[in-house]
Parts: sequence; C-alpha cells; structure tokens
Amino acid sequence: MVFDAYQPIFVISVAAELADMHPQTLRQYDRLGIVKPSRAPGKSRRYSQHDVDMLREVQRLSQSGVSLEGIKRILELENQVAALQQRVSELTDELSRRRSPLDARIFAAGAAGDVVSLAPGQRPRPRSQAVVVWRPEIRP
Repeated sequence: MVFDAYQPIFVISVAAELADMHPQTLRQYDRLGIVKPSRAPGKSRRYSQHDVDMLREVQRLSQSGVSLEGIKRILELENQVAALQQRVSELTDELSRRRSPLDARIFAAGAAGDVVSLAPGQRPRPRSQAVVVWRPEIRP
C-alpha cells in the first residue's frame, strides 16, 4: 500500500499535536486561508500529512519573524512556482514527443545562392560568406 500525503485523515486535534500547535491556531490559519484542510461530511476539518507539513513550515516562518500575511504570500508563490515547474515539465515532455528528424535540419545559403542541408553541428564549406538558417518545425 502506498501512502498518499494528500489524503485527509487527521482530525484537528491530531493535526495540531503533530504540528505542535494549539487547535485554535489551526482554525485561525484556516480562516485566513493559510492552510486549508479538507472538510468531512459533517463539516469537520480533516488534515493530510501535507497539511501538517505546511503547518510546520508556517510555524518555522512565523518564528523567523514573518507576518501571517507574508507567510500566506510566500506559500502562494511557492504553489505558483510548483505549478509552473509542472507545466514546464509537461511542455518539455510534449515537445520531445513531437520532435522528428526534420526538426533538426539546418540549411546554409552560399554566396552563389545555392542551398544545402547540413547535419546539426556541421559547418558550411567554404565558411567565408555562408548564411546559416535554422528554424524548428512548428506544428499546431
């Protein structure tokens, strides 16, 4: 069985104990939108291990002198960075799937107007007046 760190399993008293905080502090963080636990059918809060880790990070930042508003902004920016990193990874994977041998084609135009196809890393001969143009194939 694999442990899911995002599975909401802890009631507020257990989460508070794990985070070494008072339950009222967790309620305040929920109201402020700093750490947002899931809700059980009876509207009671359920915290995941990820939420507990976030509470510990909030506590660390708070002890370092960062205000609650500052902590909230830091967490928002960290979430935004994580989402952007995930998107970059997705786009990189998609790009690598779309690549074809034609994407790597390079052409050189010499002084006489002749056009030759070159392999990546190959230089045109003679080098004196050649213009090299490379453009990846763009697909929808």
